[in-house]
Amino acid sequence: MPKFDAVFVGLTIVDIAGRPVDEIPEGGNVAFIEEIRMNPAGTAAGSVMNAAKLGVKTSTVACVGNDTMGDFIIDEYIRLGIDVSMIQRSDHSRTSATILPIRPNGERPALHSRGASDNLFVSNGQFTEICDARFLHLGGTGLMSAMDAGPSAALLSHAKASGLTVGFDLIAPNENTMNLLVDLLPNVDYFMPSMEEAAYLTGQEDPAAISEIFLEMGATVCILKWGERGSYIHTGENQFRVPAFKVKVSDTTGCGDSYCGGFIAGLALGRDLRAACELGTATSGLVATGLGSDAGVVDLEQVEAFASKTERLP
Repeated sequence: MPKFDAVFVGLTIVDIAGRPVDEIPEGGNVAFIEEIRMNPAGTAAGSVMNAAKLGVKTSTVACVGNDTMGDFIIDEYIRLGIDVSMIQRSDHSRTSATILPIRPNGERPALHSRGASDNLFVSNGQFTEICDARFLHLGGTGLMSAMDAGPSAALLSHAKASGLTVGFDLIAPNENTMNLLVDLLPNVDYFMPSMEEAAYLTGQEDPAAISEIFLEMGATVCILKWGERGSYIHTGENQFRVPAFKVKVSDTTGCGDSYCGGFIAGLALGRDLRAACELGTATSGLVATGLGSDAGVVDLEQVEAFASKTERLP
C-alpha cells in the first residue's frame, strides 16, 4: 500500500497579492485597497494545497529558502495536513516569491523573484521515496533550473516504470520548452498546460490541433485549461469540453494550479476522466472567487455543493 495518494513535485513560492489595484501610485504616494494576502503558491504548491483540502493524502517535493518565507510555507502545509518531509531548504537562495497587484477584473500581472525553486534537485536515489504514492504530479518545468536539466525527465520515467499515474504542468514557456517536452511527455498520462501556453508552444490556435501535437509527442491525454471556456480534453480517441462555472471573479491567481489539484484529487478518489475534470473545474472556479491559490476552497463537500448549484458559462 503506497504511503501517499499523491505526491506533488515542483515550483513552490510565496505570493503576496493585493486587490483591487487600478494603478500603482506615482512617486512615494499611497493608495488604499481592500485586501492583501500572503500564501504559498506555484505550479506545485497551488495543486497540492487544493488536493489536500479535498481529502487526498498528500506529500510534496520542493525547495524553499532558510528564511521566514520558507518557514511560512512549511507551517501552512503542516496546517493543511501535507507531508513536508521531502521539502529541501536552501542556504544559498531566498524562497522564490511573487508580488501580485490584482486588477479589478481579476487579472494578475506578476513581479517574480526567482529563488530556491531553481535549486530543487532530486537524485536517482530519492526516486523510490518520492514515488511511494499512486499519483505523481510535476509542476513548474520552465522555472526550475536544476530539475529542468534532466532530473525531471528521469523522475517521470521512474514513476511510470513504478506504476504511478503521472500528471504534468509547466510555466513560463520559451523557445527551449518544446525540447524539454521531448523527454518528459512520453512518461506523462495527463499533460495540463493552459491554452495560452499550449498555443505559444505549438503555434496553433485550434485545441484539437494543439492537443494532437502533444499526443504525438507521447502524452496519453491532453487537458487544456481554457479560462472562461473551461477546459478541453483530448484522449486520442475522444474529445470533449468541460464548461467553466459562472462566478464573480476576484483573482485568477492559481486557478490553473488548483484545477490540476482538483483533477488529481478526483482521480485519487476513484473518479473517471470527465468527473475528475469536473472536480478540477469546480475547484478552480471557487479559487477565482477569493484572493490566492487556495482561496475559496474549504473541503470536498463544499466544492461539490458549489458545483451542484452554480450556473455554467457557455
